[in-house]
Amino acid sequence: MRLIIAEKPSLARAIAEALPGSPRRDDGALVVGETTVTWCLGHLLEQAPPDAYDPALKQWRLDQLPILPGRWKLMPRPKARGQLAVIRRLLKSAREVVHAGDPDREGQLLVQEVIEHLGWKGPVSRLLVSDLNRPAVQRALARLEDNGRFAPLYRAAQCRARADWLYGINLTRAWTLTGRQAGHDGVLSVGRVQTPVLGLVVRRDAEIRDFVPRPFFVLWADLAVAQGRLRTWWVPGEAHPLDDQGRLLVREPAAALAERLPGAEGRLTALERRDKRQAAPLPYSLSALQVDAARRHGLSAKATLDICQRLYERHQLITYPRSDCRYLPEEHFASARSTLEGACRQDETLRGWLAGADLSRRSRAWDDRRVGAHHALAPTGKTADLARLEKAEADVFRLIARNVLAQFYPALSTREVKAAFCLLDETFRARGQEILDPGWKPLFTTRDEAPPLPPLTEGETCRVLEAGVEDRETRPPEPFTDASLIKAMMNIARYVEDPAVRRTLREHDGLGTEATRAGIIETLVERGYLIRQAKALRATRLGSALIASLPEAVGRPERTALWEQRLGAIAEQGDAPAPFLAALVEDLHGLLAAADAGRMREALHSARGEQAPAARSARGPRRGGSRRRTPAARRTRRP
Repeated sequence: MRLIIAEKPSLARAIAEALPGSPRRDDGALVVGETTVTWCLGHLLEQAPPDAYDPALKQWRLDQLPILPGRWKLMPRPKARGQLAVIRRLLKSAREVVHAGDPDREGQLLVQEVIEHLGWKGPVSRLLVSDLNRPAVQRALARLEDNGRFAPLYRAAQCRARADWLYGINLTRAWTLTGRQAGHDGVLSVGRVQTPVLGLVVRRDAEIRDFVPRPFFVLWADLAVAQGRLRTWWVPGEAHPLDDQGRLLVREPAAALAERLPGAEGRLTALERRDKRQAAPLPYSLSALQVDAARRHGLSAKATLDICQRLYERHQLITYPRSDCRYLPEEHFASARSTLEGACRQDETLRGWLAGADLSRRSRAWDDRRVGAHHALAPTGKTADLARLEKAEADVFRLIARNVLAQFYPALSTREVKAAFCLLDETFRARGQEILDPGWKPLFTTRDEAPPLPPLTEGETCRVLEAGVEDRETRPPEPFTDASLIKAMMNIARYVEDPAVRRTLREHDGLGTEATRAGIIETLVERGYLIRQAKALRATRLGSALIASLPEAVGRPERTALWEQRLGAIAEQGDAPAPFLAALVEDLHGLLAAADAGRMREALHSARGEQAPAARSARGPRRGGSRRRTPAARRTRRP
């Protein structure tokens, strides 16, 4: 019997339906001829808690830290024991096993750790499915690979899980215990990704709080030219008080010049025209989709992820959603016509976009060199009856389909014009943009660009019709939203101060992964470290206090982003995990030495009485030593 172990039931059903024959149900499995398809329920196993290594570690004590397992242990999740028993029974009759986890690092881990935990020693093949439609699954079944090829991916995922355990368990216990000494009774959860994300928000909130607005002044002049009228803006020279962005800091020079300008004549001294072509935005990765769905439809990152999972699993309308790639396999180009015609058939908006597409046009989106374990999100070709979907599901599906349809539209072609005028021996500038070919732009709701300027000729004369001074103020940075925080996590190098580290991080993934970013934000909200105020995400006083009490490096993105770089080297280049874990243990000793009740007391002083319900329910160890077994406490046990 061939046993296929899928990551989840929906994938198992899709595999069984793609096999020749009719599936019949068995206990925890589907049987098709000589093949049995069973499934995990996400992770069936989890890292064992500290007291599984030593019962004395059930009590939280500073003098026991760091906790360093000698031989790592996994244990079944409480709700997974039944399905684990099913897989154990089926393995006894199997002659070969097919690993059908999702095509990513975590998918490789969660099935393979079950296979190894249950002691299977026979051959293992790898099935990579990114599209649940029957033809796609059948193609994948015809291209099974040796699971041994993915051993580095498994080692990287296993290393990540162990490193997260070491980091989160030890720092959470240390800061919870010093917090208790400082008078705070709740668990203070620290994680290698969630804490730097919290740090981003805390620092942004501090910038907003400490921001001191500064006035600046701009002078405009409306000019009559040979073929129309346009507005120009004064460029004050260095003789005037300017800030680092060239803004005028005192009003008097602008006001004095404005009084002299009406009726003054001048000429156009410099004219620059530049034609630009802009290709359509690429198909979406999950994070790019979460950013746009938040901006256009007000959806949180988690809501978008949940919608994508339903569109993928329940409705089978899109390909695998937890992707960090924005390119498509070249073989998808050949089937693009039938795929898009099926996807757009029953929606008026999509039909209109499809009608304007040239399906023979090939964009840069189809590129096998840029496709790894995943490809960009795309429709599967199954007919989408959007009237039967929830509104948010239809909105997200249209976004995904639109970005693929846009690949069959011409580039946006524009002409950018910059003009400089000399008036009363001062320089005034204007810029405008003319759309030569709208290309893909009508599919998108984009911000208004600069309006076109009237036809201009270098050297022509002009006359000032009117002028005025506008009093403005510098503005603080905007608070983070779901969209901007996800974007910050994707582009974390922008928030790194060390130039060498910044250069390195531009070449690697950001903070967290496509699959985890939404969950990280929700976890911070549930634990009372962040709150939502309308669309804004703000740090609570407890969240701010936690960041203030930690060593600066724990709350900054450099460490975790460089972790991802090291894990990438393990997964892609076969680096050994041991040196990475050894360096982490050495680092932990230094971080634990920084846990200080006095610093904690000072940081927590302003947080008393303002903890969110989730934070209040997450109690730390009782003074007698045992830990309360509330759901919130169980959630915070692991990093």
